Amino acid sequence: MDFLDDYWLRPDPQDPRLSVSVQGLNEAGEKVETRVTVERPLTLFLNSREIVTMMTIGDHPEYLALGYLLNQNMLKPETPVTGIDYDDDLGVVVVRTETETNFEEKLKKRTQTSGCAQGTIFGDLMDVIENARLPATPMRTSWLYRLTHKINQTPSLYLESGAIHGCILAEQDRPRVYLEDVGRHNAVDKIAGYMQRHTIDPADKIFYTTGRLTSEMVIKTVRMGIPVLVSRSGFTAWGVELARKAGLTLIGRARGKRFVVLSGEDRLIFDQDLAYVEEESARHRRKGSFDREAVE
Repeated sequence: MDFLDDYWLRPDPQDPRLSVSVQGLNEAGEKVETRVTVERPLTLFLNSREIVTMMTIGDHPEYLALGYLLNQNMLKPETPVTGIDYDDDLGVVVVRTETETNFEEKLKKRTQTSGCAQGTIFGDLMDVIENARLPATPMRTSWLYRLTHKINQTPSLYLESGAIHGCILAEQDRPRVYLEDVGRHNAVDKIAGYMQRHTIDPADKIFYTTGRLTSEMVIKTVRMGIPVLVSRSGFTAWGVELARKAGLTLIGRARGKRFVVLSGEDRLIFDQDLAYVEEESARHRRKGSFDREAVE
Protein backbone atom coordinates (compact mmCIF):
# COMPACT_ATOMS: atom_id res chain seq x y z
CA MET A 1 0.00 0.00 0.00
CA ASP A 2 1.38 3.41 -1.00
CA PHE A 3 1.41 5.72 1.99
CA LEU A 4 1.13 8.77 -0.26
CA ASP A 5 -2.30 7.62 -1.46
CA ASP A 6 -3.74 6.71 1.94
CA TYR A 7 -5.51 10.03 2.49
CA TRP A 8 -8.53 8.31 0.96
CA LEU A 9 -8.86 6.14 4.05
CA ARG A 10 -11.16 8.85 5.42
CA PRO A 11 -14.74 7.64 5.98
CA ASP A 12 -17.31 8.43 3.31
CA PRO A 13 -19.81 10.83 4.96
CA GLN A 14 -22.59 9.35 2.82
CA ASP A 15 -21.84 5.70 3.70
CA PRO A 16 -25.11 4.34 5.19
CA ARG A 17 -23.10 2.09 7.50
CA LEU A 18 -21.50 5.13 9.14
CA SER A 19 -24.28 7.73 9.20
CA VAL A 20 -28.04 7.68 8.71
CA SER A 21 -30.70 10.26 7.90
CA VAL A 22 -33.13 11.12 10.70
CA GLN A 23 -36.20 13.38 10.61
CA GLY A 24 -37.06 15.83 13.36
CA LEU A 25 -38.26 19.36 14.09
CA ASN A 26 -36.23 22.54 14.21
CA GLU A 27 -36.60 25.51 16.57
CA ALA A 28 -39.54 26.81 14.48
CA GLY A 29 -41.41 23.52 14.66
CA GLU A 30 -40.64 22.78 11.01
CA LYS A 31 -39.80 19.31 9.74
CA VAL A 32 -36.09 18.88 9.03
CA GLU A 33 -33.84 16.03 7.98
CA THR A 34 -30.33 15.62 9.34
CA ARG A 35 -27.65 12.98 9.36
CA VAL A 36 -26.49 11.36 12.58
CA THR A 37 -23.44 9.19 13.20
CA VAL A 38 -23.84 5.45 13.73
CA GLU A 39 -22.07 3.83 16.69
CA ARG A 40 -21.72 0.17 17.58
CA PRO A 41 -19.87 -1.88 20.21
CA LEU A 42 -16.54 -3.50 19.39
CA THR A 43 -15.04 -5.95 21.90
CA LEU A 44 -11.27 -6.29 21.82
CA PHE A 45 -9.44 -9.47 22.79
CA LEU A 46 -5.67 -9.78 23.23
CA ASN A 47 -5.10 -13.45 22.48
CA SER A 48 -7.66 -15.19 24.77
CA ARG A 49 -8.12 -12.29 27.20
CA GLU A 50 -11.01 -9.84 26.83
CA ILE A 51 -9.64 -6.30 27.20
CA VAL A 52 -12.37 -3.71 26.56
CA THR A 53 -15.59 -2.98 24.70
CA MET A 54 -15.43 0.31 22.77
CA MET A 55 -18.16 2.29 21.06
CA THR A 56 -17.01 2.95 17.50
CA ILE A 57 -18.31 3.69 14.01
CA GLY A 58 -16.97 0.28 13.00
CA ASP A 59 -14.49 1.07 10.23
CA HIS A 60 -10.87 -0.14 10.36
CA PRO A 61 -11.28 -2.28 13.51
CA GLU A 62 -7.80 -3.77 13.01
CA TYR A 63 -6.12 -0.36 13.28
CA LEU A 64 -8.25 0.61 16.27
CA ALA A 65 -7.46 -2.63 18.12
CA LEU A 66 -3.73 -2.54 17.46
CA GLY A 67 -3.43 1.19 18.20
CA TYR A 68 -5.37 0.84 21.44
CA LEU A 69 -3.06 -1.90 22.71
CA LEU A 70 0.05 0.05 21.71
CA ASN A 71 -1.12 3.34 23.22
CA GLN A 72 -2.17 1.62 26.45
CA ASN A 73 1.26 -0.03 26.61
CA MET A 74 -0.38 -3.47 26.62
CA LEU A 75 1.64 -4.28 23.53
CA LYS A 76 5.22 -3.30 22.75
CA PRO A 77 5.99 -2.06 19.21
CA GLU A 78 8.52 -4.86 18.80
CA THR A 79 6.09 -7.63 19.86
CA PRO A 80 5.35 -9.85 16.83
CA VAL A 81 1.67 -9.76 15.89
CA THR A 82 0.71 -13.01 14.18
CA GLY A 83 -2.79 -11.95 13.17
CA ILE A 84 -5.78 -9.70 13.71
CA ASP A 85 -9.16 -11.41 13.31
CA TYR A 86 -12.42 -9.47 13.05
CA ASP A 87 -15.98 -10.82 13.16
CA ASP A 88 -18.44 -8.17 12.00
CA ASP A 89 -21.52 -10.11 13.10
CA LEU A 90 -20.23 -10.55 16.65
CA GLY A 91 -18.52 -7.16 16.86
CA VAL A 92 -15.31 -8.80 18.06
CA VAL A 93 -11.68 -8.17 17.10
CA VAL A 94 -8.86 -10.45 18.31
CA VAL A 95 -5.18 -9.44 18.22
CA ARG A 96 -2.89 -12.46 18.35
CA THR A 97 0.77 -12.33 19.35
CA GLU A 98 3.64 -14.77 19.04
CA THR A 99 5.24 -13.95 22.40
CA GLU A 100 4.19 -12.75 25.85
CA THR A 101 2.77 -9.23 25.91
CA ASN A 102 3.23 -6.32 28.30
CA PHE A 103 -0.33 -6.59 29.65
CA GLU A 104 0.39 -7.80 33.19
CA GLU A 105 3.37 -5.46 33.64
CA LYS A 106 1.23 -2.51 32.62
CA LEU A 107 -1.30 -3.21 35.39
CA LYS A 108 1.28 -3.10 38.21
CA LYS A 109 1.35 0.69 38.32
CA ARG A 110 -1.59 2.90 37.47
CA THR A 111 -1.84 6.59 36.64
CA GLN A 112 -5.17 8.02 35.51
CA THR A 113 -5.21 10.63 32.76
CA SER A 114 -7.78 13.23 31.77
CA GLY A 115 -9.48 11.14 29.09
CA CYS A 116 -13.24 10.86 28.61
CA ALA A 117 -15.31 9.21 31.34
CA GLN A 118 -12.94 7.26 33.64
CA GLY A 119 -9.79 8.24 31.76
CA THR A 120 -7.05 5.91 30.64
CA ILE A 121 -4.47 4.09 32.71
CA PHE A 122 -0.79 4.43 31.79
CA GLY A 123 1.49 2.42 34.04
CA ASP A 124 4.66 4.17 32.85
CA LEU A 125 3.27 7.63 32.16
CA MET A 126 6.16 9.71 33.46
CA ASP A 127 8.72 7.37 31.92
CA VAL A 128 7.09 7.94 28.54
CA ILE A 129 7.25 11.72 29.00
CA GLU A 130 10.64 12.08 30.67
CA ASN A 131 12.39 9.68 28.30
CA ALA A 132 10.86 11.20 25.16
CA ARG A 133 13.34 11.96 22.38
CA LEU A 134 11.21 13.68 19.77
CA PRO A 135 13.00 14.84 16.60
CA ALA A 136 13.66 18.55 16.09
CA THR A 137 11.72 18.60 12.82
CA PRO A 138 10.83 22.20 11.82
CA MET A 139 7.19 23.27 11.47
CA ARG A 140 6.43 26.14 9.06
CA THR A 141 3.34 28.21 9.76
CA SER A 142 2.61 28.19 6.03
CA TRP A 143 2.21 24.39 6.27
CA LEU A 144 -0.14 24.80 9.22
CA TYR A 145 -2.44 27.21 7.40
CA ARG A 146 -2.55 25.18 4.19
CA LEU A 147 -3.12 21.98 6.16
CA THR A 148 -6.05 23.31 8.19
CA HIS A 149 -7.59 24.83 5.05
CA LYS A 150 -7.41 21.49 3.21
CA ILE A 151 -8.94 19.67 6.17
CA ASN A 152 -11.83 22.14 6.31
CA GLN A 153 -12.50 21.61 2.60
CA THR A 154 -12.57 17.81 2.86
CA PRO A 155 -15.96 16.06 3.11
CA SER A 156 -16.10 14.22 6.42
CA LEU A 157 -18.44 12.74 8.99
CA TYR A 158 -17.25 15.52 11.34
CA LEU A 159 -18.74 18.17 9.06
CA GLU A 160 -21.66 16.08 7.80
CA SER A 161 -23.24 14.73 10.96
CA GLY A 162 -21.21 15.85 13.98
CA ALA A 163 -20.93 13.80 17.20
CA ILE A 164 -17.58 12.54 15.99
CA HIS A 165 -13.88 13.40 16.02
CA GLY A 166 -11.35 13.34 13.22
CA CYS A 167 -7.62 12.65 13.37
CA ILE A 168 -5.22 13.31 10.52
CA LEU A 169 -1.65 12.19 10.01
CA ALA A 170 0.05 14.80 7.82
CA GLU A 171 3.40 15.37 6.17
CA GLN A 172 4.16 19.10 6.01
CA ASP A 173 0.95 20.58 4.52
CA ARG A 174 -0.30 17.30 3.03
CA PRO A 175 -2.92 15.19 4.85
CA ARG A 176 -2.03 11.52 4.38
CA VAL A 177 -4.35 9.50 6.62
CA TYR A 178 -7.76 10.76 7.80
CA LEU A 179 -9.64 8.57 10.28
CA GLU A 180 -12.68 9.40 12.40
CA ASP A 181 -14.61 7.90 15.30
CA VAL A 182 -17.19 8.79 17.94
CA GLY A 183 -14.41 9.08 20.53
CA ARG A 184 -11.31 11.16 19.89
CA HIS A 185 -9.16 8.48 21.56
CA ASN A 186 -10.50 5.82 19.18
CA ALA A 187 -9.53 8.01 16.24
CA VAL A 188 -6.02 8.49 17.66
CA ASP A 189 -5.64 4.76 18.22
CA LYS A 190 -6.63 4.05 14.60
CA ILE A 191 -3.80 6.30 13.44
CA ALA A 192 -1.36 4.55 15.81
CA GLY A 193 -2.47 1.13 14.58
CA TYR A 194 -2.13 2.20 10.96
CA MET A 195 1.39 3.53 11.55
CA GLN A 196 2.45 0.29 13.22
CA ARG A 197 1.02 -1.98 10.51
CA HIS A 198 2.61 0.02 7.69
CA THR A 199 5.89 0.96 9.42
CA ILE A 200 5.39 4.71 9.05
CA ASP A 201 8.28 6.92 10.20
CA PRO A 202 6.83 9.52 12.62
CA ALA A 203 9.85 11.87 12.61
CA ASP A 204 8.56 14.26 9.94
CA LYS A 205 4.84 13.92 10.62
CA ILE A 206 2.21 16.28 12.06
CA PHE A 207 -0.76 14.97 14.01
CA TYR A 208 -4.01 16.95 13.73
CA THR A 209 -7.12 16.34 15.83
CA THR A 210 -10.49 17.98 16.24
CA GLY A 211 -10.46 17.05 19.93
CA ARG A 212 -9.19 18.75 23.07
CA LEU A 213 -5.47 18.69 23.84
CA THR A 214 -5.65 16.70 27.07
CA SER A 215 -2.94 14.79 28.90
CA GLU A 216 -3.96 11.59 27.16
CA MET A 217 -3.77 13.13 23.69
CA VAL A 218 -0.27 14.39 24.50
CA ILE A 219 0.88 11.03 25.89
CA LYS A 220 -0.39 9.10 22.88
CA THR A 221 1.25 11.51 20.43
CA VAL A 222 4.56 11.28 22.29
CA ARG A 223 4.29 7.48 22.42
CA MET A 224 3.78 7.46 18.64
CA GLY A 225 6.94 9.57 18.24
CA ILE A 226 5.24 12.43 16.38
CA PRO A 227 6.84 15.83 17.18
CA VAL A 228 3.89 18.17 16.41
CA LEU A 229 0.29 17.99 17.70
CA VAL A 230 -2.32 20.42 16.35
CA SER A 231 -5.99 20.92 17.25
CA ARG A 232 -8.80 23.29 16.42
CA SER A 233 -9.83 22.89 20.07
CA GLY A 234 -8.28 24.02 23.36
CA PHE A 235 -5.90 22.74 26.02
CA THR A 236 -5.88 21.30 29.52
CA ALA A 237 -3.22 22.46 31.99
CA TRP A 238 -1.79 18.97 32.47
CA GLY A 239 -1.71 18.43 28.73
CA VAL A 240 0.43 21.57 28.38
CA GLU A 241 2.69 20.55 31.29
CA LEU A 242 3.34 17.09 29.84
CA ALA A 243 3.94 18.48 26.34
CA ARG A 244 6.57 20.87 27.70
CA LYS A 245 8.34 18.08 29.58
CA ALA A 246 8.37 15.88 26.47
CA GLY A 247 9.39 18.66 24.07
CA LEU A 248 6.23 18.22 21.99
CA THR A 249 5.09 21.14 19.83
CA LEU A 250 1.51 21.76 21.00
CA ILE A 251 -0.67 24.02 18.84
CA GLY A 252 -4.31 24.65 19.71
CA ARG A 253 -7.27 26.83 18.69
CA ALA A 254 -6.07 26.59 15.10
CA ARG A 255 -8.91 28.22 13.20
CA GLY A 256 -8.59 30.58 10.26
CA LYS A 257 -5.69 32.96 10.92
CA ARG A 258 -5.49 32.14 14.59
CA PHE A 259 -3.58 29.58 16.61
CA VAL A 260 -1.83 29.39 19.98
CA VAL A 261 1.37 27.40 20.61
CA LEU A 262 2.02 26.55 24.26
CA SER A 263 4.90 24.12 23.94
CA GLY A 264 7.76 23.36 21.55
CA GLU A 265 7.66 26.77 19.88
CA ASP A 266 11.33 26.36 18.86
CA ARG A 267 10.20 24.14 15.97
CA LEU A 268 8.03 26.89 14.48
CA ILE A 269 9.19 28.95 11.50
CA PHE A 270 6.89 31.97 11.09
CA ASP A 271 7.06 32.24 7.31
CA GLN A 272 3.39 33.00 6.50
CA ASP A 273 2.18 36.55 5.78
CA LEU A 274 -1.16 36.70 7.64
CA ALA A 275 -2.53 39.15 5.09
CA TYR A 276 -2.85 36.21 2.67
CA VAL A 277 -4.57 33.81 5.09
CA GLU A 278 -8.35 33.45 4.88
CA GLU A 279 -10.52 33.46 7.96
CA GLU A 280 -12.43 30.25 8.62
CA SER A 281 -15.88 30.37 7.05
CA ALA A 282 -18.94 30.18 9.28
CA ARG A 283 -19.97 26.76 7.95
CA HIS A 284 -16.76 25.21 9.32
CA ARG A 285 -17.07 26.64 12.83
CA ARG A 286 -19.41 23.98 14.12
CA LYS A 287 -20.14 20.32 13.55
CA GLY A 288 -22.97 19.23 11.33
CA SER A 289 -22.54 22.23 9.05
CA PHE A 290 -21.12 20.61 5.94
CA ASP A 291 -21.98 22.57 2.78
CA ARG A 292 -21.48 20.03 -0.01
CA GLU A 293 -21.79 22.51 -2.87
CA ALA A 294 -18.97 24.60 -1.44
CA VAL A 295 -16.41 21.82 -1.67
CA GLU A 296 -17.41 19.86 -4.76
